[in-house]
Amino acid sequence: MAIADKLVLQRQRHLKWQSFDRLELFLMIVCGVLCLGFSLSVTADIITRTIGHPWLWLQEVTSTLFIYAIFIGAAVATRRNDHLYLTAISEAMHGTPRMIVEIMIRIVVLGVAFCLIYFGYINYVRGFGSFRLPSGTPIASLYAAIPFAGALIALFTVEQLVNGIRNGFDHPEPLEEDRDIPPVDVRPETRARP
Repeated sequence: MAIADKLVLQRQRHLKWQSFDRLELFLMIVCGVLCLGFSLSVTADIITRTIGHPWLWLQEVTSTLFIYAIFIGAAVATRRNDHLYLTAISEAMHGTPRMIVEIMIRIVVLGVAFCLIYFGYINYVRGFGSFRLPSGTPIASLYAAIPFAGALIALFTVEQLVNGIRNGFDHPEPLEEDRDIPPVDVRPETRARP
């Protein structure tokens, strides 16, 4: 099984275009690298503070990695239907009521995406007037993640809307394979005493 098969979720394929699978794979890898970098920078920050020689720029790196991981992760989760999605309501329905609820949910998500794009861009532009310390980097470098994530969320929501209207939202998921797990013997060993 290739790494792409493990990272690109195959659930609800009827709502996805195969051409976006590479984008999902790339974004999943980016999220993994960002989370790893975040963890390493927090660890390095703790170590340098403990030994009495803190590197102040590590806090900037940590916050940047954290913010980008959150917003890119939200976009990937939207494609995977793991985020910004009310599954309990829609999955309890079938037929036309489910179609209406699914479309309404995605329209709300699309509205959130447009707010992220619009207000995120405003914050991005205004961010060139404020600077992070100690590096002096414009705070816009952080705000750039917001409209970027909004654009990805909008893209993935439109993908789901188009495919859901075409193919229907109500598709039963294939059952996962049962994996046989061998039983573990937890009884204490009984040995003959000499």
